[in-house]
Amino acid sequence: MKEAAAYLGISPRTLYVWRHRRQGPPSFRLGTRGRVTYRLDDLDAWVREQERADSRSNPLLNPANAVPQRRANYTATA
Repeated sequence: MKEAAAYLGISPRTLYVWRHRRQGPPSFRLGTRGRVTYRLDDLDAWVREQERADSRSNPLLNPANAVPQRRANYTATA
């Protein structure tokens, strides 16, 4: 878990909390002691997913780029 946290640039405690809230990257238990393990491919995929969901890094989600919508029954007066 420490290595995965370091790879993501976060604290192991944050990764622990995310795991228990089921918010973080996919993980599984490995071995007889049940060590929590993360696959590198899963970490990379999770980071890409977070990036796509963030409006600052995904121009399609940025509200400033949205086409203005008119209200129903709106009439412009000049």
